[in-house]
Amino acid sequence: MKKPTRVNHPPTVEVPTGNHPLVAPIYQSVKFEFDTLEETERFLRGERPGFFYSRASNPTTRQLEKLLAELQGREDCLVTASGVGAVAQTLLALTKQGDHVLCFIEMYNPSRYLIRRLLGRFGVSHTMLSIEDSAGIERVLATQPTRLVFFESPTNPVTKIADLAAITRMARAAGALTVLDNTFAGFHQHGEFEIDVFVHSLTKYASGAGDVMGGAAIARAELIRAMRTDFGVLGGTLDPHAAFLILRGLKTYFVRYKAQCAAAARIAQLLQAHPAVARVHYPGLPSHPQHALAARQMQDFGSIVTFDLKGGADAARRCADALQLFALAASLGSTESLAITARMMGGRELSAEQQRASGITEGTIRLSIGLEDPEDLAEDIARALDAAAS
Repeated sequence: MKKPTRVNHPPTVEVPTGNHPLVAPIYQSVKFEFDTLEETERFLRGERPGFFYSRASNPTTRQLEKLLAELQGREDCLVTASGVGAVAQTLLALTKQGDHVLCFIEMYNPSRYLIRRLLGRFGVSHTMLSIEDSAGIERVLATQPTRLVFFESPTNPVTKIADLAAITRMARAAGALTVLDNTFAGFHQHGEFEIDVFVHSLTKYASGAGDVMGGAAIARAELIRAMRTDFGVLGGTLDPHAAFLILRGLKTYFVRYKAQCAAAARIAQLLQAHPAVARVHYPGLPSHPQHALAARQMQDFGSIVTFDLKGGADAARRCADALQLFALAASLGSTESLAITARMMGGRELSAEQQRASGITEGTIRLSIGLEDPEDLAEDIARALDAAAS
């Protein structure tokens, strides 16, 4: 074999039977082959397991899918290149022209866009309510044939809590599927409820380091089978190296989530006691209007603490500029603490009435609590609050 040929067909190294790596290798390969054409054709007919093209499946991404499904308490999973990708591909895979989607004002901006604008262009209608409007949810599901109910809990950014038992009960009675963006709550929560599809941004708590993007749709095997072809053809595939980094991040998921929640609870109490703060949105506080519901549904209350400053937009700007340990950046769930203001959150397409229902004010700031020392974070926030009140 000449050297130009050899560099394209290097020697193979096989791990001997009974000899295993402690960390699974990254299958950084687009293509896989079988030994014979007959075996290739058997695979393409679905008669044997294996891998052929990484846009459809890959051993590294498959390991991540199996782990996430188990964590969420479901049978199967599909991973994507971003959290919004998981939302978009789920919506496209599960709806068609003439369908109706029930969604909510208290949603991540890109999710609202996908339902209202993208699906709308393809003939999918929607009704948008407040997640607190239980009577409205019941009325819509009773009077309007609905394909999907898409919602979040806790909601982004003001941590409203959806009544999961009530929503799933009403949706099931109406023959609608429920899709829950469970990113804020994490993979270990809400699995006991009859949610049909969980979507997650793996960019957040799964990765934990803020250096890789990914998304996931998690459901029973039957639904994943129905969605798989569309996901593959849409092409928003998670790269194997990104999947490896997310698998590595998940090793510390529970340690990180618990520590961040403990720090968030402390920060929420500090904020609640400060005279410059009008309101704190954190479901772990007894003062949260849905604290009792959150306590019934959740093991942990999350690492997101949102608060409203009495001084409005000017106070929010002074507070944000004074923060030293909180990066003014998007995302959440990573090891570093982050802050965003109302102006950074978007929502400008909402009507004045809808903006009021969203709970976001000009003085709203959302904090994502990281893994810095809680005392350092508390001191930083206290200084920033004093600056906001000046």
